[in-house]
Amino acid sequence: MSQSQNDAGNMKDLGRDGRLSFRNFAEHQLRKEFKADAMQKCDMQISAFASCAKDEGVMVVFRCNEFKRAVNECMAVYNSPERFEVYKREHMGDLENKVPGQIKH
Repeated sequence: MSQSQNDAGNMKDLGRDGRLSFRNFAEHQLRKEFKADAMQKCDMQISAFASCAKDEGVMVVFRCNEFKRAVNECMAVYNSPERFEVYKREHMGDLENKVPGQIKH
């Protein structure tokens, strides 16, 4: 086996470990929950944009800007990296209790 094949195999193994680690999985799950929560909090803005998009069809780009802007502003508030860090600290303990000793801070 050549050196480049060996290096590629090692990188693949390292990548696999990263994808399968509990911490990465837990963080991914928390991020999904966090985003779903943000979308729920912005439901009014999202619904208004969806309604406008449905009514306007291909003209959505031109006629629904204010609704899109409202969605983006709301999501920026509830889906910010700072809020995610707080959410992660608050909810990481729930996952640690399910699988003790798996998450290292």
